[in-house]
Amino acid sequence: MVEVSGEIDMASAGLLVEHLDAATAGPEPDVLVDLRSVVFFDCSGLRVLCRAERRARERGGRLRIVSDGPRLHRLLRASGLLKRFPPLPGMPGERG
Repeated sequence: MVEVSGEIDMASAGLLVEHLDAATAGPEPDVLVDLRSVVFFDCSGLRVLCRAERRARERGGRLRIVSDGPRLHRLLRASGLLKRFPPLPGMPGERG
């Protein structure tokens, strides 16, 4: 699991790349990216997610996102990425 908080933009995307590269480095990675504490997310963040998801898939794994924020859902929908990244409302097994 990679837990992300704060703002994900051009200035901070590089740090997220480092964490997701590490999480997707092994065989068959099953990566959850928890974005529930993110207050701002732009196209730089989308680019990072797409790259990490592709890396995971190439290694026989997957990358999923956890988000309950309507802003991120709108961004995913507007960018055509909602089907690629259908957000989970919470962590698997987490009680609401």
